[in-house]
Amino acid sequence: MVLAELGRSLGVDGKTVGRYLDLLVDLLLVRRLPPLLANVGKRLVRSPKVLVRDSGLVHTVLGLGDADAVLGHPVAGASWEGFVIETLLAVAPQGCGGWFYRTAAGRSSTWCSSGRRSGAGRSTSNAASAPAWARAFIRPSPTSNPSKRSW
Repeated sequence: MVLAELGRSLGVDGKTVGRYLDLLVDLLLVRRLPPLLANVGKRLVRSPKVLVRDSGLVHTVLGLGDADAVLGHPVAGASWEGFVIETLLAVAPQGCGGWFYRTAAGRSSTWCSSGRRSGAGRSTSNAASAPAWARAFIRPSPTSNPSKRSW
């Protein structure tokens, strides 16, 4: 998310948008997921990913009353991703943190680690009407260098 762009579209300064975002994080309404910065030769996305923590709140504010309305709305993918990440972090052991990894080309996954960022577990969440195994889940990215893969 580029705060300056969002600020311009709202008619306010980017720093103001940043302060509002900080407030939403402090109120536990959104989660700022930091990037996993691996030392690789690829161009990586380094800005944090912002996710709404309560997908039900998003659906209510947008007036999406049933599953068909949610699946037909452009927010379905982001809503699903936020729900999956919040669920994984809720059941993760104490001290686990979440990160995301995304190249400039768009290849991405989400990570959960206990304490250190090495030895992280990897999760890819995509909303689809016909779910299938994602290539990123079956075959690890050569740039992510996971130490262990668990199913």
